[in-house]
Amino acid sequence: MIKAIILDVDGVIVGEKIGLNSPWPHSKVIKKLKEIKSKGIAISLCTAKPHFSIGKIIKDANLDNLHITDGGGVIINPLKNRIVKKHLIDSQLASQVIELFLKNKVYIEFYTVDDYVIQKNQVCEITKGHAHVLQRKAKIVDFLPKEALKSEITKLMPIAKDEKDKERLIKLFTSFKDQLTLSWGVHPVVLPLQFGIITAPGISKKEGAIAIAKNQKIPFKYFLGVGDSASDWQFIQMCQHGGAMGNASQELKDLVLSKGEKYSFIGPTVDKNGIIEILEYFIK
Repeated sequence: MIKAIILDVDGVIVGEKIGLNSPWPHSKVIKKLKEIKSKGIAISLCTAKPHFSIGKIIKDANLDNLHITDGGGVIINPLKNRIVKKHLIDSQLASQVIELFLKNKVYIEFYTVDDYVIQKNQVCEITKGHAHVLQRKAKIVDFLPKEALKSEITKLMPIAKDEKDKERLIKLFTSFKDQLTLSWGVHPVVLPLQFGIITAPGISKKEGAIAIAKNQKIPFKYFLGVGDSASDWQFIQMCQHGGAMGNASQELKDLVLSKGEKYSFIGPTVDKNGIIEILEYFIK
């Protein structure tokens, strides 16, 4: 029996069809989420986005419980403005990372709980595209490393132009790999951009899922996790039941199916509202 669900957002309930399932889920998806929540099943969104970018989804579907945001950096119930965990990156370290990426002409943003910040001379088409994804304009400053020194940073986000550029950014990050955690995400609207998710050491979607389960006092054998990218395995692996979208990476599909036929399901794509079929498969 499913008692709690953890869902990735982009590529799972939000797609690339602006006005249909972007920037917000299709109305049928919201209706299904509300229906399941009304049965007493907690639904936690798990995303690299900040809470203010998923607030409308949470409100529309009445998901009045904890959610994993900033790639695990913040565990929060936005409806009650309740922050359970806030994992901050050391400001000096953040400033050093930012300077390195800027020096190598990498577009980079940093995040606090309630805002995100970019450097004035980096404003470009990426800025415009990401504003659509986040549904908020960035705070613009003259010199990002200096601003970082006086901010409580939950996440750094270097953005690669494509898969090849992503490899360059991974190499740049090498000297910080023992001090910070780097994972990756994408958004269907702005492909081929690759979003680096840099969090405090040891912080990830997995740690976020553990915090959710502990707070809700529900064992993972009663959890369902659904995602579309390999990084979502961080939390899906913790859940006894796992689902993957039709548009998911083959790597994630294979990992989800490794749970066995009884505990796994591959649904249709996000543009076919596949999450509805996945939820109906597990919750009768």
